[in-house]
Amino acid sequence: MNIMSYKGYSARINYSDEDGLFVGHVAGIKDVIGFHGQSVQELRAAFEEAVDDYLDVCKRLGREPQKTYSGKLSLRLEPELHASVASQAELAHKSINQWVSDLLRQAL
Repeated sequence: MNIMSYKGYSARINYSDEDGLFVGHVAGIKDVIGFHGQSVQELRAAFEEAVDDYLDVCKRLGREPQKTYSGKLSLRLEPELHASVASQAELAHKSINQWVSDLLRQAL
């Protein structure tokens, strides 16, 4: 999967052989923002225009635009599991955050 980024928003890019177009969708927000283009240059311009339009519409409507995920994730663990995670992270010479992040990345 390919990704484009602009003004803090990221988009997933796919190619539609049926339409002969690159198609993108902004990821990480509930609002739907899609765009397309026949070339990478067209796609980039369409993405930036879509994000700018989204921000303008939100401003005109007086609502806050949705933000993409911050990268912060809070978990509540039972104490025994927390202790095991801490031990495993220490044995791997990593922080708990890095150890869990590495495991989640491997799981995807």
